[in-house]
Amino acid sequence: MRIVSVNVGMAREVLWEEKTVRTGIFKVPVEGAVMVGELNLDGDQQADLAVHGGSCKAVYGYPSEHYAWWRRELPETSFSWGQFGENLTTEGLDETTLCVGDRLKAGSAVLMVTQPRAPCYKLQIRFERDDMIKRFLASERSGFYLSVVEQGEVCAGSEVEIVDRDPNRVTVAGVHRLYHGLSDDAELLERALRVSALPPKWRTKLRAGAAARG
Repeated sequence: MRIVSVNVGMAREVLWEEKTVRTGIFKVPVEGAVMVGELNLDGDQQADLAVHGGSCKAVYGYPSEHYAWWRRELPETSFSWGQFGENLTTEGLDETTLCVGDRLKAGSAVLMVTQPRAPCYKLQIRFERDDMIKRFLASERSGFYLSVVEQGEVCAGSEVEIVDRDPNRVTVAGVHRLYHGLSDDAELLERALRVSALPPKWRTKLRAGAAARG
């Protein structure tokens, strides 16, 4: 397992649907070692801190393996690492095996998986497609957010090691399916609600969804 690309970008203003929008979704690959701080990477910025960033979403990872699938889905799109706004394009990490609460050693940093990505309209801005949120959710290729347990440096080529597994073993994909009503697995829900790394608002949404389904 390794980091294929480290991607950063400062917030910028763009025109979208006749409105000026400030966004940090435009990330580009960088060379050399990059410091991973408590809330983001050096040279990186989140624009709307009400919904982006924070300790639970300090770093966003996205599997490089998904890019081949997206190229088939969107052949007219020119892809480069960082296309999904990810800070770390990874190899060997997958939502179906990576669990919320798992701790990863990436370069000299230690990171913890906290949640899948629930995209906002900024993804549509990045791809210039009104259907991108719908496509992204349907793909179940969410990527994963990470908090920073120990600050350190990462670079393209850094090895990634899972140094601790959350005992509840709830995968990122499992949380995605529960959150978006794609699964009514009561046993999975029970385990998910025990995962301390899962942000409180996610646990609240999972409980509410389960109650609504009876």
